[in-house]
Amino acid sequence: MKKDKKTFLQALKFTLFSISAGIIQIGSFSLLEIFIKDYWIPYLISLILSIVWNFTLNRRYTFQSAANVPVAMAKVFGFYLVFTPLSTLLGNLAEKGGVNDFIILALTMIANFILEFLFCKFVVYRGKENTLAKKEK
Repeated sequence: MKKDKKTFLQALKFTLFSISAGIIQIGSFSLLEIFIKDYWIPYLISLILSIVWNFTLNRRYTFQSAANVPVAMAKVFGFYLVFTPLSTLLGNLAEKGGVNDFIILALTMIANFILEFLFCKFVVYRGKENTLAKKEK
């Protein structure tokens, strides 16, 4: 399969799995927001839930990688060590500035989607794509 077509299919799969992770994030955020009024607590919990879901599906089906799972997860964790505090801080500032929590969440999720795909493609699974054994699929 041509490299451009393969990359397009990866981006499409990543998008679909990210949508499912987004549903988990929005759903859990919405439920938590009922009980917890500070933006950052529901945001962090819902983000963690979506990260675990998205990582699991994308490793197996999008990048089809047999890369060492703890190492791959550590790389993703490194991404979120930067992304999470920055997005939490900016989201909290935006909320205090009067921006609706769901607008903040949507913009954060879009930024996360784009940056995480690029990070996974070029850092986490670089050189380790399509390495899952046929029987594992």
